[in-house]
Amino acid sequence: MTEQQVPERTVQVTVLTLTAMVVGSMVGAGVFSLPRRFAQETGVSGALIAWTIAGAGMLTLALVFQRLAVRKPDLDAGVYAYAKAGFGEFTGFFSAVGYWASACVGNVTYWVLIMSTLGEWIPALGKGDTLIAVVLSSVGLWSFFLLIRRGTKEAAALNRIVTVAKLVPIIVFVLLAAFLLDPAVFADNFRGADYGGSLFEQVSDTMLVTVFVFLGVEGASVYSRHARRREDVGRATLLGFVSVLAIFASVTIVSYGIMPSSQIAELRQPSMAGVLDSAVGSWGTAFVSAGLIISVLGAYLAWSLMAAEVLFVAAKDNDMPGFLARSTDNDVPVNALLLSTSLSQTVLIITMFSEDAFDFALDLTAALTLIPFLLAAGYALKLCLTRETYGGAAASARRGDLIIAVLATVYTAFLLYAAGPKFLLVSLIFYAPATVLFVLARREQGRRVFSPREAAFFALVAAGAVLGVLALAVGWVSL
Repeated sequence: MTEQQVPERTVQVTVLTLTAMVVGSMVGAGVFSLPRRFAQETGVSGALIAWTIAGAGMLTLALVFQRLAVRKPDLDAGVYAYAKAGFGEFTGFFSAVGYWASACVGNVTYWVLIMSTLGEWIPALGKGDTLIAVVLSSVGLWSFFLLIRRGTKEAAALNRIVTVAKLVPIIVFVLLAAFLLDPAVFADNFRGADYGGSLFEQVSDTMLVTVFVFLGVEGASVYSRHARRREDVGRATLLGFVSVLAIFASVTIVSYGIMPSSQIAELRQPSMAGVLDSAVGSWGTAFVSAGLIISVLGAYLAWSLMAAEVLFVAAKDNDMPGFLARSTDNDVPVNALLLSTSLSQTVLIITMFSEDAFDFALDLTAALTLIPFLLAAGYALKLCLTRETYGGAAASARRGDLIIAVLATVYTAFLLYAAGPKFLLVSLIFYAPATVLFVLARREQGRRVFSPREAAFFALVAAGAVLGVLALAVGWVSL
C-alpha cells in the first residue's frame, strides 16, 4: 500500500453515517458506568439537576458546532480549526493536542472496561489494571490499528453497523429497569445518602462524567471533510445529541429504582451489569457485559478515526510536522494513527499505577477536552461580537447565535471550575512535551519557533507541567 502526501480523492459519507459517528463515539464505555458514578455523588434529585444542566450545556455546544459548520464551511476538523482561526496558531495547536490526547486517553478507558468486565469471570484480569489485562489490551489496541489502516470507508461502515447493534442491550436495560422499578427504593434514593456536601457540590462532582459521556457530540464536525453536504454536519450533530441524551438520562434515573444508592456506589464497573443482576439475576450481568463489549469496540473505532483526523488536518495546515500529513491510498492518515495508538499504549501502561484505572482515565479524558471545547465556544462568541460572517444576516439571527455562544462559553468555563486543579495539572503534563511537534513544524517551514506572546504562553504551560510532576511526586495529586 503506497503513501502520498495529500490524497486526491476524499471518501464522502452520508448524514446517516455522520450521525452514526456521533452516536457511536458518544455511546461507549461511559454509559455503562453511569449508575455507580452518579450514586457515588448524588441521589435522584441531584441526578435530574445534573442531566438538565449537562443536557442544556451540551446542547448549546452542539448548536455552536452546527452554526460554525455552516458559517465557516472552509474549516475542517472543527474543534482544532476553530481555535486556530479565532485565537492564533499556537492556541490552535494546543486545542488540537488537547483534543487528540483526550481521544487517545478515552480509548484507554474502553480497554480497561473490557478487561474489568471479563474480570468478573477471569480474576487474573482484576479491574482491568493488572499486567495480564494490560498485555491483552495492548494486543487489541494494535489489532485495531491494523484494521483501521485498511481504509476509512470500511471502518466507517463497520461503525454504523456496530452503533445499531450496541444500542439494543442499552435500550433493553432501560425498559427492564423501568418495568421492575420499586417506587419505595426510588423514593428513598430521591435525596440519596448523606454525601457530605451541598446539592450544588453534588451536582458539580458529576460534571466530569457527563462531559465524558457526551464526548463525540462534535464528531461530525471533526470528520466534516468527508460530508457530502456541509449542512449534513449540523443535522448529524443534533440528531446524535438528542438521541444520546435520552439514553444517558434514562440509564441513570431508572437505576435508582432497583437498588439503594449506597449499594449502587459499591458496584464494580460496569455498574449497569450489577444493577441488572440485582433486578433479573445473573443472566443480566452476562447480557450487559456482551452489550458493553460491542458498544466499547464500536466507540473505540470511532474515536481512533477522529484522533488521527485531528493530527492529519493540523499537519495539512502546517501546524504539525509534515510526516503526520501522509495518508494511504485508502485515505487513512497512517502516521497520525500510529502516533495516536502509541499514546494510548503509553497511557494504558500508566493505568497499572493508578488507584482506579477506569475512573482516572475517564476523568482525565474529560479534563483534556474542556479547553478545546471552551476555545470553540469562544470562537463562536467572537464571530457574533465582531459580526464576521453576519454581514447580510438578520439581527435576530445574530442575537440568537450570540445567546447560544454565551451560554456555551459559560457552561464550559463552569466545567473547568468543576474539574478542579488536579486534572488541569495532569493535563498540562501532556500538553508541555507535545509542544515539540509544534517546534518541528515551525522548523520545517523555516519560521521562528515562538513569537513573544507564544513564548510567554508556553512558559506558563511548562511551569504548570513542572508543578503537576511535583504534585504527583510528593503526593499532592494521585492517579
